[in-house]
Amino acid sequence: MDLNEAPSVIEAILFVAGDPISVEELGTALGLSELETIHAVEVLQKEYDCSRRGILLRRYGNHLKLETRPEFAPYVERMLQPVQRQTLSQAALETLAVIAYRQPATRGDVELVRGVKCDYSIQSLLSKGLIKEVGRKEALGRPILYATTDRFLEHFGISDIRELPPLPQAQPMEKDDIPLVP
Repeated sequence: MDLNEAPSVIEAILFVAGDPISVEELGTALGLSELETIHAVEVLQKEYDCSRRGILLRRYGNHLKLETRPEFAPYVERMLQPVQRQTLSQAALETLAVIAYRQPATRGDVELVRGVKCDYSIQSLLSKGLIKEVGRKEALGRPILYATTDRFLEHFGISDIRELPPLPQAQPMEKDDIPLVP
């Protein structure tokens, strides 16, 4: 493949695919090395940024996707009148937060933080592709370890887990705040 043609071919593949595609998959399809593929992606990304086109190239972990430029989204929504996006329940969001900040985390880790069972929330997050099983903990019962996915990054509009906001620092309790135990 001609390296000058690679950005255009990548654009065509991402446009037709609609869903995120990994850098490795693109490289395989184009017969390019990972470095050559990344270079072609960077060229395409610069073209979108310099010309302020209606779409942009976003990276979610190791996956790439064409998306509407955020400032043009209201016009697209008005035209297409999309179905409302399904939101996550409070329990699922809390479970996801614990997994995101502590990953890899077990169901027991999540339940220890939340103080309630989280079987349903974990199954819901797995079915939505926001978390995945990444192994088993070397402990009694060998519990399953969970971590977030590239789809999680896409859902929250970040390209790397390190972009999560920092956790607030715990405030020391005042003497008057300590509950009295009978």
